[in-house]
Amino acid sequence: MADGAGGERKSRSVLIAGAGPAGLTAALELARRGFIPRIVDDGQGPAPLEESRALGINARTLTLLSPSGVTERILAAAQPIAHFRIRSGTKVLADVDTRRMPGRFGAIHGLAQGVTERLLIEALAAHGIAPEWQTAILVETIADVNRPEVMLRRADGATETVRPDILIGADGAHSAVRKALGAGFPGEALEAYFYLADFRYARPVDTHFAEITLCDPGMVGRLPVSSDVLRYISTLEDFESRIVHPDAVVEKTWVSQFRINFRHVEPMARGNVFLAGDAAHIHSPAGARGMNLGIEDACWLAWLIAEGREEEYSALRIPAVKRVLKQTYGLTRLITMKNPLAIAARNLFAPLLLRFGPVRHELLHNIAGYDTPKPPWIDWAE
Repeated sequence: MADGAGGERKSRSVLIAGAGPAGLTAALELARRGFIPRIVDDGQGPAPLEESRALGINARTLTLLSPSGVTERILAAAQPIAHFRIRSGTKVLADVDTRRMPGRFGAIHGLAQGVTERLLIEALAAHGIAPEWQTAILVETIADVNRPEVMLRRADGATETVRPDILIGADGAHSAVRKALGAGFPGEALEAYFYLADFRYARPVDTHFAEITLCDPGMVGRLPVSSDVLRYISTLEDFESRIVHPDAVVEKTWVSQFRINFRHVEPMARGNVFLAGDAAHIHSPAGARGMNLGIEDACWLAWLIAEGREEEYSALRIPAVKRVLKQTYGLTRLITMKNPLAIAARNLFAPLLLRFGPVRHELLHNIAGYDTPKPPWIDWAE
């Protein structure tokens, strides 16, 4: 396409609601392609470091963020997860070596969401763009999706009416943009709750593996957050009494609980209004796909906007979203089952299946995030 057409596209105004990983990535990917997006968020700043939230960064995300230079910064800060183990009591049912996944990057790394957000903000600052914090979007209905109009309200109460050429809703599970579109968020909530706690230890601990211990029923998972912080996540309310700590605990940095929902919006765009990340889909943390899927949405959307093909966004992303939701639903059911016969069958057959190379490779492929379409704008092999 002619340079003039490309320049005209890049002159379009873009407003991004939400400065989490998906919104920040969308802004960064647009900025490095010559756009000057505006990004607003009603929060105080990036996710608090002590509330680590999303942890897993898969190989697909590292591939996507490499052109912007963020990947090298992530690798310098993250904990490589070399093994994923499943235990039943003291017995190891399965031990998957994630380093066997071919490609430039390891299948998965551990890094607190707050750190990831700060690295994205730093990269965005190099383009002269910063999130506008404590700035809320006020919109009940988007009457014209081709020419969206929203009101912004800053912390001092001042308001501003904005009419962007493109509006991106990356404003989380309770998205104001999605609600203003009148889009439903169908799905289901599981009965099970997940409980989590992060512990800081007196000395650095072994962070090269992630582990799930099956308690039959229920489970307790162990995930690395940083060199001296581990997260434990469980379906059991009394899970803290089951933890065998690897060192003396200095402090409990964060506790939380949440109910698992599986929901997605379809389509993910209407006119010039687009949804990405948790605003478009939410699911279980099983498989560490949530933040990664949102970053993937943002990268695809930015590329399509730059190519003048944004109308293809929803059709391209919906199959990937449905695939990941189906996978995480199956994994969640496996670790939350209560029927003794089903539990016994799982504990018997899961280790046997993982001994087969093709099954193990498929699992690693999914953990790495390579089960969704390869980004056509990146030319190296995975």
